[in-house]
Amino acid sequence: MTAGAGPDHRKLPRRRGAVLNNAIFDAVLAEIAESGYSALTMDRVAERARASKASLYRRWPGRAALVLDAAYASMHGPDTVPDTGSLRLDTLTVMRQAARLLEGTVGQAVRGVLGEALQNPEVAAEVREFTHGNASRMMHEILASAVRRGECDPDLVTGFRLEAGPALLRQRFIFGSGPIEDDFLVGIVDEVVLPLFGLDPGHTRRAPETVTEGELRP
Repeated sequence: MTAGAGPDHRKLPRRRGAVLNNAIFDAVLAEIAESGYSALTMDRVAERARASKASLYRRWPGRAALVLDAAYASMHGPDTVPDTGSLRLDTLTVMRQAARLLEGTVGQAVRGVLGEALQNPEVAAEVREFTHGNASRMMHEILASAVRRGECDPDLVTGFRLEAGPALLRQRFIFGSGPIEDDFLVGIVDEVVLPLFGLDPGHTRRAPETVTEGELRP
């Protein structure tokens, strides 16, 4: 973003809460898309968002925490998990949503934060503090629905099993190259997730493999 004498934020209508946060998050992702994570500064975000630096530092200790919150704001959360009536399709839908986001600016942002965290203990502490654990929480909601339907034995729903699918996707995102292929996501679900929860992939595969946005639970 080219620096310029933009409007004085003090003379603009005052924004609070979600309105201000969303403007800041949009500015973060726009800056990363334009210039990359390494060039991101709190000054540039404040300028683009037409906000004060003080308003940023009151909410986030540094850019890593800010970027993580901006990334999470773009992601689906536990309150938006699909409820298609099929553990396989619910899990595939969530995996596909995550993969699409990770291949865009959100993924670029997350890679930047993780790379910095590996080299800077203070940034690593920010990451630990601001990580939401969305993937495991979403899987927990999906499995809770499967248990209620009688599709899955509740004794099989453990933390390690819930984390297996998201962990494989994260590993592919961090260490792989190129797009995350749909066959890879299907393999995670059919060869890892379903067997861990006692389901036969050959039987559950007969269900439709796609779901429209209108079919997702609000």
